[in-house]
Amino acid sequence: MQVILTHDVEKIGQRGDIVDVSRGYVRNFLVPRNLAEVATPGKMEEARREMAESEERDRRLAERAEEIAATLNKSVITIEARTGEDERLFGSVTAANVAAAVEKARGVRIDRRRVRLEEPIKSLGTHQVPIQVHGDVEASVKVIVVPKL
Repeated sequence: MQVILTHDVEKIGQRGDIVDVSRGYVRNFLVPRNLAEVATPGKMEEARREMAESEERDRRLAERAEEIAATLNKSVITIEARTGEDERLFGSVTAANVAAAVEKARGVRIDRRRVRLEEPIKSLGTHQVPIQVHGDVEASVKVIVVPKL
């Protein structure tokens, strides 16, 4: 029996897929849990249209992510941090600081969780900071930490 999945179902398929499964599985598991609906010709056409729209949206997002990554790869971000007498930082430069500096300098809003710092920056100088822009698209921003005057 063919059904259209309304949610991702492990070992069966992802949302929007049209799959062939046994009637008992449909009647006893998928439909009662609202994980799928029976595939009628009208619903199948609607599912195909939604999949095409979703693929187009994903393609546009990927293109935009590539543009942002190209911009970020060329970027040099300067962050001022308070230092002591021996040029050591008070505290550290975190992923949130880097995300805020990127937004201020380039106008690109980056979620701090996408900044891939292994540990906070605790020294002055130049550091390469990887940022996951979207899915597999990753950029590397050059961050220069300078003393705050």
